[in-house]
Amino acid sequence: MGNVDVNLVLRSTRVVTPEGTRAASVAVAGGKIAAVLPYDAEVPAGARLEDVGDDAVLPGLVDTHVHVNDPGRTEWEGFWTATRAAAAGGITTLLDMPLNSLPPTTTVAHLRTKQDVARPKAHIDVGFWGGALPDNVKDLRPLHDAGVFGFKCFLSPSGVEEFPQLDQEQLATSLAEIAGFGGLMIVHAEDPHHLAAAPQRKGPRYADFLASRPRDAENTAVENLIDQARRLDARVHVLHLSSSDALPLIAAAKREGVRITVESCPHFLTLTAEEVPDGATEFKCCPPIREAENQDALWQGLLDGTIDCVVSDHSPCTSDLKVPDFADAWGGISSLQLGLPAIWTEARRRGRTLEDVARWMSTAPARLAGLDDRKGAIEPGRDADFAVLAPERTFTVDPAELHHRNQVTAYAGKTLHGVVKSTWLRGTRIAQGGTLAEPSGRLLERNQ
Repeated sequence: MGNVDVNLVLRSTRVVTPEGTRAASVAVAGGKIAAVLPYDAEVPAGARLEDVGDDAVLPGLVDTHVHVNDPGRTEWEGFWTATRAAAAGGITTLLDMPLNSLPPTTTVAHLRTKQDVARPKAHIDVGFWGGALPDNVKDLRPLHDAGVFGFKCFLSPSGVEEFPQLDQEQLATSLAEIAGFGGLMIVHAEDPHHLAAAPQRKGPRYADFLASRPRDAENTAVENLIDQARRLDARVHVLHLSSSDALPLIAAAKREGVRITVESCPHFLTLTAEEVPDGATEFKCCPPIREAENQDALWQGLLDGTIDCVVSDHSPCTSDLKVPDFADAWGGISSLQLGLPAIWTEARRRGRTLEDVARWMSTAPARLAGLDDRKGAIEPGRDADFAVLAPERTFTVDPAELHHRNQVTAYAGKTLHGVVKSTWLRGTRIAQGGTLAEPSGRLLERNQ
């Protein structure tokens, strides 16, 4: 470590590193990981030892898909509540989606508005996606230069009128512009023609809602996106993949060298259509939670690397918008604080390890965002961001104990494995046992 002034040593019998899980002491200096030392290494003079025993130390999670809705729809969520919930759930970095706030992040001026709102409220590090709309092609490069991490577009209606979708011609135009400066387009991939042709029945039956968002809508949209990315040599990312039928298309495109990455979400990987009660619109999201056999195939796609990462798509709303009619209810799952235990519960059931979870929920999302020089792994030089987890402990989800602004969640009453004991941001403990420190997060920009 040379002459580095180590101020903290975090010790555990289970530290999850890129080389595997082992007993280790992690030395922290100046908010960075200075070294990963043997478990019984001598604590440097002046450093504080935090021994967490057999609790596992994971790299702080990176959640690249969060709808904070602030400003404008702050009654749905907000930077204060969202980042507190994230910290309580072991997340140390999030990227905010460009829609559901007013204004949406579609111009540099709007980005500055969001940053000004977020700055004093951020308990964790926060970055921003820009938005690609039919009429803002001229704003894309300025937003890129201002530090957004990439651009989100919808290929079907977004649900809010201020964020219209792109048709295939508009997608090609925006994608060509973004590819021209080496940017990233992240895509809500559902084909509007397949959605329009699907049966649309109002009411409380989940089966009717599921029929209204068929797998073909996702499959066709993904196929079209692959074609566009191939033609333009553009970098694209498929958001919240729900249809396992699209996996062979994606795997083939990756083998061919198309620059495509894919995420899925805890709700697709842990919840199934068969268990959704009629009228239980806290389970409504678009694309939808599908059948158990589809979930098994998504897990296989995660294990073989076709799906790159797992992020929340936390999309909250006020409880009054979750009316019992699936056609009319707001679509979105609130899970920011629960993603780590939800995924760990299912991963351990399927024989997977904490190393897998760290790769899916920290390392891979950090790489997607271009933050892998400072986030996403416990190794020297990266930020000293940690999630300390008691993997064998269980808890039952009580919505009243969540830090989300609105206590509506599809996980209510579920018993999950993995209790987040503490969360650390740049070597400072920001959450422990439900108690949160004052905001100390920073606003991140791409490659700053």
